[in-house]
Amino acid sequence: MDGERIDGTWCHVWERWGDEYVVVDLVVFADGAVRCDEPTDLAGLEKLLASGRISVTRPDAPARPAEPSKWASRSSEPLTPDGFLLEVADLIEELSGRPTAAQRCHDAIQRYQREPTEPHRAALRDAYLAVPPHLRIYVLGDMDLQDRPLRILVTDMGEAVDGDGPVVTAELRQGALDYFRRTDERVRRQKEQRVVRYADDPTGAGRPALISNEVHFPRNRPAEPGLFVLRNDHPVEIAFAGETYPSVLHGYWSLSAADAADRRRIREAASGDEAHDLGGRAARRADWPEVRLAVMAGLLRAKFTQHPELAAVLLGTGDARISYTSHSESPHWRDDRDSRGRNWMGRLLELTRSELALQDGPVSSPTAE
Repeated sequence: MDGERIDGTWCHVWERWGDEYVVVDLVVFADGAVRCDEPTDLAGLEKLLASGRISVTRPDAPARPAEPSKWASRSSEPLTPDGFLLEVADLIEELSGRPTAAQRCHDAIQRYQREPTEPHRAALRDAYLAVPPHLRIYVLGDMDLQDRPLRILVTDMGEAVDGDGPVVTAELRQGALDYFRRTDERVRRQKEQRVVRYADDPTGAGRPALISNEVHFPRNRPAEPGLFVLRNDHPVEIAFAGETYPSVLHGYWSLSAADAADRRRIREAASGDEAHDLGGRAARRADWPEVRLAVMAGLLRAKFTQHPELAAVLLGTGDARISYTSHSESPHWRDDRDSRGRNWMGRLLELTRSELALQDGPVSSPTAE
């Protein structure tokens, strides 16, 4: 909006149309905008829920049977309009980069652990109750105990947890605190291990992804092609495997052909597009699926090592992820939305860039002392 990206998320809800309900998308954005057919906000969503125009559960679904014991139950609280409204408000906080109810609850746990006073326990109870009821069992991320340690802590001494659970004693409360202490210790050990295992991870933010688009030049190519030199159809002579090719596309499709006459015809094609079409029609060599990545890697290595001016352009992309898009390349080589493209061209360009960087600054062997 106005040049600014505003993140959002969505879910399905039921909307009443006359006497029937239909499934529609409810979209929520970081700035608080809500869209369900018509734009609105949290206050508008609350009115839609209260009026029954929008339902968060299937209206004709049978009611869930009552649990015989809340303490023993492993099911979440039922989803209600009020709980859903809390969840949507929480999603807006998350999309905006602000602490969510679950994060505020974890902060309250930490404060109570450091200083287990009644005011801090009351603050912990408030933070826990601010979590949407249907999401509370997930707040600790524990599949076995769920949120039971929290429910123990927020229950007053001498009272039964959930009304039908164990009576809170000093020992029971201390057991809950010990649970959080053990959890913190596990998290601390995991962080220490992560530092060791991720020791070579870049510490700073990398460059934004570079998108290499397929471009056709109906008249003439630009005098300064810039990033277009990364494309496989860029016309530059390449010596590889005992032959010389006018472009990477010529080399790749020529080397894919099983017949020597086809290889020569593809190599002598007037353009990369023509080489691509001829190669696509020629019979493929039997081992092509196994060797094609190595062939493409070799052609790229030859292209950029034999032409330093092109290598400088590739090195100038830094550590940016290279997204190689195209309409004429197969999904095996190109990047595509929803992970449908494997982007092998982009990946091999990044590998070639790394090899060029190593050539520019060779790694010296450590000297033994």
